[in-house]
Amino acid sequence: MSLESIDPIAPMILPLPPVMGDILASRATPTAGPNTAMTGTSAFGQLVSDGLQRTDTQLLGIQADMQQLASGNVDQLHHLMIRIEESRISLQLLLQVRNRLLESYQELTRMQV
Repeated sequence: MSLESIDPIAPMILPLPPVMGDILASRATPTAGPNTAMTGTSAFGQLVSDGLQRTDTQLLGIQADMQQLASGNVDQLHHLMIRIEESRISLQLLLQVRNRLLESYQELTRMQV
């Protein structure tokens, strides 16, 4: 039985960008020991911090690649274009997470106690 026969929408779902896939995979494996367990707030904060750091690193790498392209030192243009698109998607994901956090904060501030 294939995935398409179970869920017809599954083939249309795109995989996560490498940045978020790596972060989620690293969070899926529990760490050993009672002292290393994180609370939900610190785990989420660490997840956001890791995403910011990886997106920043990826964008800085793309900036260097673009300088190489401008100087004509690029051998495989298609690899550069793929990395540019991956970084664009990562940045869009980061912006969407930020927008959702701001919306949630604004909703909480409007709540009456």
